[in-house]
Amino acid sequence: MNCQAHLHRNANGREVTRRWFLEQCGIGLGSVALGQLLAEASLGDSGLSVGEGSAVRGSSVDPMTDNVANPLAPKSPHFAGRAKNVIYLFMGGAPSHLELLDHKPLLSKFDGTPPPAELIKDYRAAFINPSARLLGPRFKFARHGQCGAEISELLPHLAGLADDVAIVRSMVTTAFNHAPAQLFLYTGSPRFGGASLGSWATYGLGSENENLPGFVVLISGGTDPSGGKSLWGGGFLPSVYQGVQCRTQGEPILFVTNPKGMSREVRRRSLDTLRRLNELELQQFGDPETLTRISQYELAFRMQMSVPDVMDMKKEPQHVQDAYGVEPGKESFANCCLLARRLVEQGVRYVQLFNYGWDMHGTGTQNDLMTALPQKAKEIDRPIAALLRDLKQRGLLDETLVIWSGEFGRTALNEERNGSKFLGRDHHPHCFTVWMAGGGVRGGTNYGATDELGYFVADNRVGVHDLQATILHLLGFDPHRFGYRYQGLDQRLIGPEGDAQVVHELLA
Repeated sequence: MNCQAHLHRNANGREVTRRWFLEQCGIGLGSVALGQLLAEASLGDSGLSVGEGSAVRGSSVDPMTDNVANPLAPKSPHFAGRAKNVIYLFMGGAPSHLELLDHKPLLSKFDGTPPPAELIKDYRAAFINPSARLLGPRFKFARHGQCGAEISELLPHLAGLADDVAIVRSMVTTAFNHAPAQLFLYTGSPRFGGASLGSWATYGLGSENENLPGFVVLISGGTDPSGGKSLWGGGFLPSVYQGVQCRTQGEPILFVTNPKGMSREVRRRSLDTLRRLNELELQQFGDPETLTRISQYELAFRMQMSVPDVMDMKKEPQHVQDAYGVEPGKESFANCCLLARRLVEQGVRYVQLFNYGWDMHGTGTQNDLMTALPQKAKEIDRPIAALLRDLKQRGLLDETLVIWSGEFGRTALNEERNGSKFLGRDHHPHCFTVWMAGGGVRGGTNYGATDELGYFVADNRVGVHDLQATILHLLGFDPHRFGYRYQGLDQRLIGPEGDAQVVHELLA
């Protein structure tokens, strides 16, 4: 088939790939050279620039043969990273930094008084009453560890590990509604279509277990996060790198088990036949999504045996289950924390935990700072401390980066929506707190500060792209060079601006 005929036949299909052009349009030497480059890339090239991403990391198929490589095979980053795995603990809805990790005594002193005029001038928020008054924190703080980190009484277990975590109290974001802020945090853009942080990690590093997904998502709290499945989507990256949601209750992964009447042997023969058909299509058209389809069918077959085993928490000693507070067979954040340790122990590259229920507006008992927040804090405090201790005791914490955050902060004002008598805080993009541990992070670090009322950042501002750049750096990537060519642009997690900075003060 000549080039013109192929272009006509594919007018309504995917765009013609450069790989197909080199193979089919009479440029034989180009195809040979491309095969050699791909072979070298499969061994891991530590010097990739952003423009080379789609040609090298985006595929591992030699179009001249039927050899289909594993796109999730381990790869080498730009340099030796301190972190090999990531566990991200996300508190969906945005926990109040003022009640948990950012102590403001002056806010308590002026509790119930109108805020200074300069604070609320031209201030834009989601719901807050214009006549709202300052709201002091309702829980006690104390200093912990040699680092002297001030941590709320609501997090007593985490407080005992103060010297193992780096607390960043000077985070800022550009979005003040949940879905855009979550998308920004995980994809680098408040709009849909970007690749998620976990997808970037598995795209760049691959996975160390051929029988499990490279990127696993665990959800607790009763519902998906506001940003939806795009928070673990692959975006423009090949879909093999998107997250796979596992469940702690019922079937771990939906539709992976064989339907009634189909044996494992029949499934194997069916997949072998389907693989041969897909390889013919891949060889002819070079569509990277065909490679994804082949890889995912094979992974699903292997997961039928491996996933039930790794998700079986009953195999853990009773004292380990008790330390986390797990309840096998139920949905809980504690179960997700223990499974996260089991997954990274088995070589899963990136584990994302989403815990819903932190949107404390104070419109009722279900989101009141005095009743609902202590309940949520108790739900996560013990399991997180158990996770950090478990990773440390097993020698995994040095190479596992653990991150805790919400999508933005909460106001220093009591929301009082519609005259509510419950206590709550509105969305606040101008400051919030995150912490990190393990994976090359300098434990016992207190970085950045907000002003005396916890309203704006006063010292060492850290933007979302700065946090993302720091995470990529810990994984061994130059965040400014690490990218993927898509729609004629060099797409990057940290965005096109180029102003993201690695926060070196957080590095061990």
